[in-house]
Amino acid sequence: MIFSPPLVPARLIRRYKRFLFDAVLEDGREITGFCPNTGSMRGLTAPGSRIWLSQHDSPNRKYAHAFELIEAEGTVVGVHAAMANRLAEEAIRGGLVSDLARYPVIAREQRYGARSRIDFLLSAHDRPSVYVEVKNVHFTRRPGLAEFPDTVTARGARHLEELIEIARGGQRAVMLYLVQREDCDALRICADLDPVYARSFAHAITAGVEAYAVKCRVTPAEIVPLEPIAMDEPGLAALCTTKTAFSTIESG
Repeated sequence: MIFSPPLVPARLIRRYKRFLFDAVLEDGREITGFCPNTGSMRGLTAPGSRIWLSQHDSPNRKYAHAFELIEAEGTVVGVHAAMANRLAEEAIRGGLVSDLARYPVIAREQRYGARSRIDFLLSAHDRPSVYVEVKNVHFTRRPGLAEFPDTVTARGARHLEELIEIARGGQRAVMLYLVQREDCDALRICADLDPVYARSFAHAITAGVEAYAVKCRVTPAEIVPLEPIAMDEPGLAALCTTKTAFSTIESG
């Protein structure tokens, strides 16, 4: 995905009220813009950081600039959460996610479960359909290890439970974590920040939900899905063991 028109460089002053940020442009002007990320953006809001903004001239927009990228810990990170679906589709079509490129039909935003829309529904005439839920990832606390989530996400846990029902119904259910940074080689579920999500994830894996992670090369010119990365196996094993013990206690 190429940024067109080119992004505007700036320095971050602060991010606040989730949807807003203040920054200084290269010509010295201070601006307020829109932050397209409802999460905590933990570790990605340091004042003075180099950032890059998209610029929009529509008179219907309240703010002309949107927060797209930030330089953190020596790498450029994508923060626009909605970009994850576009990049995920590129990753699927590019053969980076299991065998999903073999499915000829990819439908976006299809209704499923009780209250949700699946990000992608893949279909072919000779095999079960695949329901793909995408999560945007940019959080890391340890070199080389991406983590999700970076805060409590009840919505994310609900999506996992609905994927479990899909898997139980005989279709394929896939959770795809799209990592908008290049400096990570594995992804771990962040059980200390959201133990409920971690338990739901472990439950999903034991129920047959597939989980994959893909990292991206991020530059001020483009974001490109680069390669699949490992789901952290020690962390995954611990979660599944915890879930099994948890289930035993519940049934007893």
